[in-house]
Amino acid sequence: MVYEGNGLYRCRRRGYNRGMGIFQQVRTLVAAGDYVVTKHAADRLRQRRIMTWQAVAGLDDGELLSERPKDKPYPAIEVRESLPDGTEFKAVWSLVKKVPLARLVTVHFFD
Repeated sequence: MVYEGNGLYRCRRRGYNRGMGIFQQVRTLVAAGDYVVTKHAADRLRQRRIMTWQAVAGLDDGELLSERPKDKPYPAIEVRESLPDGTEFKAVWSLVKKVPLARLVTVHFFD
């Protein structure tokens, strides 16, 4: 992962199928390494002692909680993910359609 400035960390990029739903598009992009971690998300990961790879790996088996296609500036999803010890947390991912690129926006534990 490389810090690009503007609060973004970038991984490698590959294509995906724009015909899929937001959740599937984000999962496909993340699986291909086409994602960035915002500075806010990096700060929250560090604060909550979650490793970036855990948020990325947890998306594959994650449960979609909500899909927000009208969010600005990018459509977003909320996903229930689990850490290796079974602790659950919510990750908010967004989809930059023009690039295409997935963005990890934030993470937090359920109360």
